[in-house]
Amino acid sequence: MGKIIAIANQKGGVGKTTTSINLAASLAVLEYKTLLVDADPQANSTSGIGFDPRAIKSSVYECLINGLDPHEAIQHTETPNLDLLPAHIDLVGAEIEMINLHEREYKMRHVLDQVKNEYDFIVIDCSPSLGLITINALSASNSVIIPVQCEYFALEGLGKLLNTIKIVQNRLNTALEIEGILLTMYDVRLRLSNQVVEEVKSHFTELVFDTIIQRNTRLSEAPSFGISVIMHDANSKGAINYLNLAREILQKNNLSKEEKEQVSV
Repeated sequence: MGKIIAIANQKGGVGKTTTSINLAASLAVLEYKTLLVDADPQANSTSGIGFDPRAIKSSVYECLINGLDPHEAIQHTETPNLDLLPAHIDLVGAEIEMINLHEREYKMRHVLDQVKNEYDFIVIDCSPSLGLITINALSASNSVIIPVQCEYFALEGLGKLLNTIKIVQNRLNTALEIEGILLTMYDVRLRLSNQVVEEVKSHFTELVFDTIIQRNTRLSEAPSFGISVIMHDANSKGAINYLNLAREILQKNNLSKEEKEQVSV
């Protein structure tokens, strides 16, 4: 049964999509079968992994609203072990359409229940909001990763997100855990970046991942080629950072290649 991890923060520009794509690709490269779910109407994970959202005929929208079998929408990517459940612009209207649906907060869970046994990990790229689609993603997930950029307003809105997570834990998904807070866009040359790292670690201590995602040109370039940074330049800092994050998550979940092989025997 696959572990479902949501990547969430209502602030835009904190590295949610970058983390979703590259964490999923890193887990896949480490030989864990992984599904990337694009739950953002901007469909940046879809385009960033090599698909044109305008050409997508079946997406997460049809699965949520029309009850489409997700197997009919899932796409295989160029990265071995990595599949994509894509998004397109229609998803922007899904929240309004879902308002009157029965068990509207659990639509994503019903979709992923149909495929989770086929994957080791499912990574959900959430939209930059705390709307119904994000609530659906949190309700469907085992854990959530919160990207926080190493910039001036780093902690702005984080309290609201943590409060939303607590509400979901209390009312919709008692099993939801915080996988960790991920510091992104770190620039070792900037005093501010180091101050933010210290502040976040002092506030949240053991919740903060040891891995920090550094600013990296290759990381910024990769989406324009429709590939992850690992496929773009496996030796870049960005690729190494996300591989280290994937390994840290595997270690945190007591998973290793050897244990995985024993389970599959």
